[in-house]
Amino acid sequence: MSESKPPTPTPGDTYKGWLFKWTNYIKGYQRRWFVLSNGLLSYYRTQAEMGHTCRGTINLATANIAVEDSCNFVISNGGAQTYHLKASSEVERQRWITALELAKAKAIHMQAESDDSGDDCPPVPPTTAQSGGCRNSEIQSTLRTLNSKVEDLATCNDLIVKHGSALQRSLSELEGIRAGADTGEKIRQVTERATLFRITSNAMINACRDFLSLAQTHSKRWQKALQTEREQRIRLEETLEQLAKQHNHLERAFRGATVLPPSFSNPALGSKGDASDEDDDNEFFDAMEDPAEFITVPADPKYHRLFSLFFTVSYIVCLSFPLELEPVKQRRTRIPDKPNYYLNLWSIMKNCIGKELSKIPMPVNFNEPLSMLQRLSEDLEYYELLDKAAKCQSSLEQMCYVAAFTVSSYSTTVHRTGKPFNPLLGETFELDRLRECGYRSLCEQVSHHPPAAAHHAISEKGWTLRQEITLASKFRGKYLSIMPLGSIQCIFDKSKNHYSWKKVTTTVHNIIVGKLWIDQSGEIDVVNHKTGDRCHLKFAPYSYFSRDIPRKVTGVVTDKDGKAHYVLSGTWDEKMEFSRVMQSSKGENGTEGKQRTVYQTLKAKEIWRKNPLPEGAENMYYFSSLALTLNESEDGVAPTDSRRRPDQRLMEEGRWDEANAEKQRLEEKQRTVRREREREAVKTASSPEEGTHQDNYQALWFEKTDDPVSGESLHVYKGGYWEAKEKGSWDMCPDIF
Repeated sequence: MSESKPPTPTPGDTYKGWLFKWTNYIKGYQRRWFVLSNGLLSYYRTQAEMGHTCRGTINLATANIAVEDSCNFVISNGGAQTYHLKASSEVERQRWITALELAKAKAIHMQAESDDSGDDCPPVPPTTAQSGGCRNSEIQSTLRTLNSKVEDLATCNDLIVKHGSALQRSLSELEGIRAGADTGEKIRQVTERATLFRITSNAMINACRDFLSLAQTHSKRWQKALQTEREQRIRLEETLEQLAKQHNHLERAFRGATVLPPSFSNPALGSKGDASDEDDDNEFFDAMEDPAEFITVPADPKYHRLFSLFFTVSYIVCLSFPLELEPVKQRRTRIPDKPNYYLNLWSIMKNCIGKELSKIPMPVNFNEPLSMLQRLSEDLEYYELLDKAAKCQSSLEQMCYVAAFTVSSYSTTVHRTGKPFNPLLGETFELDRLRECGYRSLCEQVSHHPPAAAHHAISEKGWTLRQEITLASKFRGKYLSIMPLGSIQCIFDKSKNHYSWKKVTTTVHNIIVGKLWIDQSGEIDVVNHKTGDRCHLKFAPYSYFSRDIPRKVTGVVTDKDGKAHYVLSGTWDEKMEFSRVMQSSKGENGTEGKQRTVYQTLKAKEIWRKNPLPEGAENMYYFSSLALTLNESEDGVAPTDSRRRPDQRLMEEGRWDEANAEKQRLEEKQRTVRREREREAVKTASSPEEGTHQDNYQALWFEKTDDPVSGESLHVYKGGYWEAKEKGSWDMCPDIF
C-alpha cells in the first residue's frame, strides 16, 4: 500500500500516520492508525474507524515519552496505559517524537491555564470604563496566545539543540574513521541527522511565522489602544488640574469668608478679602454683600493645612460617591413556624381527579404563605450566575452559566410541597434588590383563565430576564403533574446574545398515601438565537431501579455546527459542574441500540452549588433565605403587591381559619369583577356572539408582543412601574384586595 509522506509537524497541528503497536507475544507488533490532536494521542485499527471506534487514548499532558532505539519509542502515563510503538524508519520515528514533544508542551500549558483561569473573567479596575475593560481583556487574551507561541519556539529551540548535538557527534565520528565499510553507514546516519535537523528547523520557522503574523495583526490595535490610554491620561491630568484650581479657589473663598462684621473689621484691610503678604499672586474675591449670621475668626495656620487636606479628600470622595449613603436594609431571617393542622386530603381531592388544579377550591392548609408571583421571583436566587455570564467573552462559556442558572431555579423546590397562592388578576410583586444585588424585578398576573404571570428583571451587571409562565396542572390520583407553559428569555447588553428556554414538568408524588416528594423530569433546550449555540439539558426522572444518582441532570453545549464544546453534569438540588470537551467520538451501542458519543474532557469545575437552608427551615415551609424575605412588609410598594394580600398575611401569622375566610372573600370579589367586565365587553361588542367571548382586561405594566428574535409571543414590560413608585402615585392600580 502506497502512503503519502506525512507533513512536517508544526505546533498545534493535527498529526496522523501509521505506526506499529506492540499487542502481545503471540501477535507481536500490529499496524495501527494514530492521530495526534489537542494534546491527545488516539489510535484505531484503520482510518475508517476514526468516525466511530477509538481503541485507546493517552493524554500527553501527563505522559512520558522515551526513545528505545533507532525506530522504537514508548509512551506511558505512569499507570495502566503504556504504548510500545515502532516507526518504519528512524526519520519517521523522529517526526513523531518531534510532534509528540510539541503537543505535550502545549497540552501542559493549556491544562495549567485552564486550572488557573477560575470562573470569572478578569476583573476590571473600578476607574476603568466598560470599553476599557473589553480592551484590557482582549489584550490579555492576545498576550496569552503570544506566550503560547513563545513556548512553542522554546520547545523547538530545545529540539534543535538536541538534534544539532547529535548531528555534530556524527560529523566528528565521520572525520575520525578511515575510509572503508563503516563509511556508508556513517554517511547514512549523517543524512538522517541532517533530515531530522531540517524537520525541526522547519517547525521552528513555522512557529516564528505564526508569531510574526500575530504580532503584525495586533500591532495597529495595540497602537490605537496605547493612544487611547494616553488621551485618557491627558484628560485625567486636565481634570486633576481643574480640581486643584477649584480647591485653591474654594480655600481662598473660605479665608475671604472668615471676616468680622463691619463694626469689628480692621479698616486697614479695606473691602477686599484676605490681604496676606505671604503670596503676592493671590487672587482676591469681593466680600459678601449680606453679612453672615455667625462670626468666624482665622485659625492657626496648621489647621488651615489640615483643612486643605480634609477638603481635598472630601471633594474627591464626593465625586466618587453619593452624598447620602443609605444603609442596606436588614432583611428578616425567620417567619412564624408552620402550625400543625390535620386535614384529610382525600376528602377534598377524590372528586377532582382529572381536573385542572387552578379550578379546585383549595383551603390554605395546602398552601405556603407565598404567591405564585413570589415563587416566580425566586428564580433569581442565584442571580450571580447571570452576573458571571455577562462578563464572559466566549458565548459558549456564557451558555454554560445560563444553563446552570436554568437548573438552579429548581433547587428551591426539592422540599417545597406546599402550593403557592394563585395570584388575583392584576396582582403584582416587586423584588427590589438594586442596592444589595444590583437587580430588581416585577411580576404581574396578566391572565386568570388560563392563569398566566409575566416577569421582568433587569440588572446593573448587563442582563435582562423576562418570562411568561402559564401553569397547567392535572391531578392523577397518586401524583400531581404541573406543566409550566411559556418561554423564558435572557438578553445580555454587551454581547447582544439572546437566550430562550422552557421549563420541565414538576411531579408531586404520594398525594394520597405516604410522604410527599417532588421530582423534576424532562428536557430543556437553551438556545442562543444570535450565534446558534445550543445546550441540551436532560432531567432524568427518578427510578427505583436506576443506578444513577437521583435528580440527575446532564447537558452538552454545542455550536451552530453541532460540535460539542462543554459537558455539564450534576443534580438539580445540589450542584452542577462543567468541563471542556477536547475530543469526541462514537462509542459502543447503548441499551436502546443507539450509538453513544464519548467525550474526552478536561477536569470538571464546579459552576453552581446550592446555598444551605436557614436554621429551622423544616418548620418554616423549607423556605430559602431569599424566600423568607419575599413576604416581608415593605413601604412604598403598589397596593396590588402580594405583600398586601390579607389571606396570605393571615396564613403566615398562623391564623388559618381567618385566612380561609379572607381567601373566599377575595375569590368571590374577583368573580364579581370578572362578570362586570364581561358585561362591559358585551355592551361594546359589535355582535352578541362576539361579546360573549371577549374579556377587555388589559395588563397594567405589561403588553403582549411578538419577540422579533425568538419569534415567540409573550407579555413584555412596557415601563412606568418604578417611576410611579418613586412618585408614590398608584391611582391607576385596581382595587383587588
